[in-house]
Amino acid sequence: MAQQDRAIRTRRAILEAAASVFDEFGYDRATIAQVLERAGVTKGALYFHFASKEQLALAVLQEQVVDIMVEPQQIKLQEFVDAGHVLAYRLRSDPIQRGAARLAVEQGSNHLDRKQSMLAWTGFVEGLLNEARDRGEILDSVVVHDSAELFVGAFAGLQLMSNAFTHQAADLSYRLTVFFEHTLPSIAVPAVLAKLRMNPERGEQLNAELQRKGMSVGVSAST
Repeated sequence: MAQQDRAIRTRRAILEAAASVFDEFGYDRATIAQVLERAGVTKGALYFHFASKEQLALAVLQEQVVDIMVEPQQIKLQEFVDAGHVLAYRLRSDPIQRGAARLAVEQGSNHLDRKQSMLAWTGFVEGLLNEARDRGEILDSVVVHDSAELFVGAFAGLQLMSNAFTHQAADLSYRLTVFFEHTLPSIAVPAVLAKLRMNPERGEQLNAELQRKGMSVGVSAST
């Protein structure tokens, strides 16, 4: 068991180091040597978990979705809003989130299949919205898959704009709130919309609560 725990910690350290390298240099300029230096592990330890730089990048992209966890809410759409705000907050400093975000949107090597990351996020959002539909929280006219793709694409654009105007996406939470305020009225049933909490500070508050409860890493509680 101790050996297994050590392997899990080593893998996480490698992922975080790789994510920080990808965030700083991008996929094409990042090197295994840089990852080894930041992770403080041997080449053998790295290759035990990941066979190549491409596998490392794909694992970082996959980990981005796994890392977002929110607590269950009576209103499923609130979980959707909360997941967005937690992600927006963590993009300011979390190495996995920042590294994966750059990998997902940068224009570069054609060897990295970025489509899988977008599909994973779309599936995550679509799952939340389908549960909201089952609870009668969204309008009958809403096409859930299209709405999920809209959110994922818009979030990527908001992130790029925030990075262009502020340091480390400092105003992303505010931009996300504006987006929610403009789009959720076309999705949510009015009675539900009136109860949603979308304030820009929500991501920081939720993240602090999750950290206190030891829920900072893992799959969403809603999945």
